[in-house]
Amino acid sequence: MQLKPILKAYGLDENSLQIEAFGSGLINYTWILTRPGVVPIEASRGDDKSYILQRVNHAVFKKPRNIASNIRMIADSLKKHHPDYLFVAPVLTIKGQDMVYRKGDGYFRLFPFVSGSHSKEVVETPQQAFEAAVQFGRFTRLLSDVDIGQVKVTIPHFHDIELRYKQFLTVLKTGNKDRIAQSVVLIKKLLIYNDIVKTFHVLKSDPAFKIRVTHHDTKISNVLFDEKDRGLCVIDLDTVMPGFFISDVGDMMRTYLSPVSEEETDFSKIHIRTDFYRAIVEGYFSEMKEELTATEKNAFFYAGTFMIYMQALRFLTDYLNDDVYYGAKYPEHNLNRAHNQIVLLECLFENKADLD
Repeated sequence: MQLKPILKAYGLDENSLQIEAFGSGLINYTWILTRPGVVPIEASRGDDKSYILQRVNHAVFKKPRNIASNIRMIADSLKKHHPDYLFVAPVLTIKGQDMVYRKGDGYFRLFPFVSGSHSKEVVETPQQAFEAAVQFGRFTRLLSDVDIGQVKVTIPHFHDIELRYKQFLTVLKTGNKDRIAQSVVLIKKLLIYNDIVKTFHVLKSDPAFKIRVTHHDTKISNVLFDEKDRGLCVIDLDTVMPGFFISDVGDMMRTYLSPVSEEETDFSKIHIRTDFYRAIVEGYFSEMKEELTATEKNAFFYAGTFMIYMQALRFLTDYLNDDVYYGAKYPEHNLNRAHNQIVLLECLFENKADLD
């Protein structure tokens, strides 16, 4: 791939930059751009500072311009109402554009590298979970005055659990017969827990369950921390769109509560770290307590079940559909992922009395 034309659009010379792959994201491809021999510091065009270059996966994000529109709106709102908030906005091209499009390669955008920051791949302490929850809660709170009707959807039906359940029921009729037979136990468990879907149907119809500007991808790697492990801000805003708070809180619970990831196949290692759960609730509530309605405050535990159950549905549906969405590194990959999430869901329910 030729990056020279992309960099030229930003007034950057490829020959003066050291370009390396960066991060572990699965959707977009990312590079860090530095001057040879220069420690990465905060970017500012025309000097010896550093940048993050990213190619947007337009197979996943069908309308990249919607992402650019949302980020521009968020940046404008925060600059006007909360100028002290650290928001990592894209660097504009020489022509003042948010993105660069190159035929055959897709859409690219450039970000400043934030001085003194780092991200994490794994949540190691309750304090880190707390800091992340504060940042995601603060992000939504500071955007509470944004006209939600102007925020564009970047992935339609992304967290639509009713749709995911319908897709699951459909694949039970149309999917791989051998895999369906192999998955009978897991299928029965997902059918047993379908009250989670019914609860969502009720909640989304309640005016007290508000649609807000939500991040939708609250894994720990989407938070920047400073040298003292204090949260600085949230990043990776491609999935920011209208949604319910349970998407953000639920995804934190899904990815922070267990000491092992969704890839773990030794299911005995999966358990709920209750101190991490309380850290998420405390951190998010510290920012959003004045914003959340009583109905929403009562749905914190449900948020975890919502996201874990939906991801189990998606993994098992994909397995029964011959891995057409997530792909698989080995034949039972998505089956094991689904099993992992079902065990996590069961563990969460087992701890309900201690967490409510």
